[in-house]
Amino acid sequence: MPMNALHRRLCRSDSWAQRMHEQVLPWALDGVDLGGRVLEIGPGYGVTTRWLLGRAGRVTAVEVDPDLAADLGREFAGRVDVRAGDGADLPFAAETFDAVVCFTMLHHVPSAAEQDRLFAEAARVLRPGGTFAGSDSRLSLRFRVLHVRDTMVVVDPAGLPARLRAAGFTDAETALGGRSFRFRATAG
Repeated sequence: MPMNALHRRLCRSDSWAQRMHEQVLPWALDGVDLGGRVLEIGPGYGVTTRWLLGRAGRVTAVEVDPDLAADLGREFAGRVDVRAGDGADLPFAAETFDAVVCFTMLHHVPSAAEQDRLFAEAARVLRPGGTFAGSDSRLSLRFRVLHVRDTMVVVDPAGLPARLRAAGFTDAETALGGRSFRFRATAG
């Protein structure tokens, strides 16, 4: 979804990659089994995909921006199955993946209704007992300033478990940590 120039620069920066690799991703995925087929929704510039490559089984990524998807496809050729597509309309059969993950991208989905469709699609493509996990940013003044002229539909961590259960998940939970929150839920 649309991002301003400052935001795009931040998401490609070494400092952002370092924060994601050393802090956010290990915390967000602590205890999540990534050994099987893993789907990443919304990899953007690939910072999180690079981290997953060394830790996950077979990785597939779906990116809504066709130019970013093409760039990722070239970068990860032969290592990640990259598809251009919408997380709210995934091009996969039911029960294809063991885990579905997404990081700091939910707030770029243009409406709460589209976010809910993304959650339902994640539930559909997960095998029973599979995990949907990830993280997103918490609302703050800094977060708002970074998103001037961006798509920004903030996800309320307190209300997310109910939304995930409505999408078909069980055991949905969130936890707060610094400027982020993590979530996980189990496919029914």
